[in-house]
Amino acid sequence: RMAEAVAFVALGSNLGDSANLLRAAVARLAAFAVAPPRCSALWRSTPVGCPPGSPDFVNAVVAFTPLPHFAPETLLTELQALERAFGRQPKLVLNEARPLDLDLIVWGSEVRATPALTLPHPRAHQRRFVLQPLSELAPDLVLPGQTQTVAELLAGLRTNERSEEHT
Repeated sequence: RMAEAVAFVALGSNLGDSANLLRAAVARLAAFAVAPPRCSALWRSTPVGCPPGSPDFVNAVVAFTPLPHFAPETLLTELQALERAFGRQPKLVLNEARPLDLDLIVWGSEVRATPALTLPHPRAHQRRFVLQPLSELAPDLVLPGQTQTVAELLAGLRTNERSEEHT
């Protein structure tokens, strides 16, 4: 059954008290899960594809088994509502600073390619700020469509992104 799949959600913030915003968001994500979510450490990372002068991000990844009534699309709707509850405004500028960004990275072996949702997340395998915290929770996970594990993807990543554990 689809509901037994584990969902991985990437969290990011670069506006406001990012670390505490992420901790609060993780607590709210528990409402969508059959058991308390597992959360990576918080990572501070350089902005990617953001306007010049954008502040660093704080990032994390959360893993949980969604409640049985959820499908990827309905969970995505809830994640977007949560972003708005945390003060996310409609985008004026691509990748502008934001208090909370939630991305559904992967949901078990589900694959989607619709205007609303692409699963797995189309750029997750290229992004240190996703792979670094994801590798803490699931180093041996192979994202649908990939041949390498998360740990292997991370080890092979050649970007100028910086990620360090947030203190």
